[in-house]
Amino acid sequence: MGTSLRKMYDAELMALDTMLARMGHAAGGAIESAMTALRTGNAELARSVIARDSEIDAAEHEIEHRCLTLFLRQQPVAGDLRKVSTALKMVTDIERIADQASDIAEITLHLHAEGAAAVGVMDDLYKMGDVALNMVKTAIGAYVQVDLSTAAQVIARDDDCDAMFSKISREIAQYIAAHPDDTETALDLFMIAKYLERLGDHAVNVAEWVEFLKTGVHKSRKIV
Repeated sequence: MGTSLRKMYDAELMALDTMLARMGHAAGGAIESAMTALRTGNAELARSVIARDSEIDAAEHEIEHRCLTLFLRQQPVAGDLRKVSTALKMVTDIERIADQASDIAEITLHLHAEGAAAVGVMDDLYKMGDVALNMVKTAIGAYVQVDLSTAAQVIARDDDCDAMFSKISREIAQYIAAHPDDTETALDLFMIAKYLERLGDHAVNVAEWVEFLKTGVHKSRKIV
């Protein structure tokens, strides 16, 4: 590859990095807004999370198009191939992160505050939301810096997120058993916990793609 073509190619790779980081930060912002809406009952904020989801979807499509164009036009090899492959895989996880933030916002719109408080898991949900948000933001930071140490921190926190989900699930199951005629709100809260658990999984996925970018080795995971 000639010098001028190499410079052009490097600029395209840098633009891809910038777009992916921007999309990641937007997804993190969506989680933060969704959890704030849940804490405060702010319906307008919840609706804004749902409305912005289409922008993140559009960013996903643009990044995928750029990746495929680089594959077809430049036929990248070695480190460049890993970078483009990583972006193509990561963009799916980031889009799913935004989707789950939107799902939490949708539940918030019809959640009954008094009924939710009666279930007794709101404080745990807020704490779990803080953990999941931190994992996502840290994973995006690990990608931007290509930092294996930071990526490892995200992966290590997955056990904490899973443990919080298990605790909340048990508490909700106990509430439903004691209040069989009052399950709708409890199930809504269970779904929020499930979405938060998936956010943690997607953050781990992003961190593992960072490891792949740096080392060429990836632990296969499938998160939906």
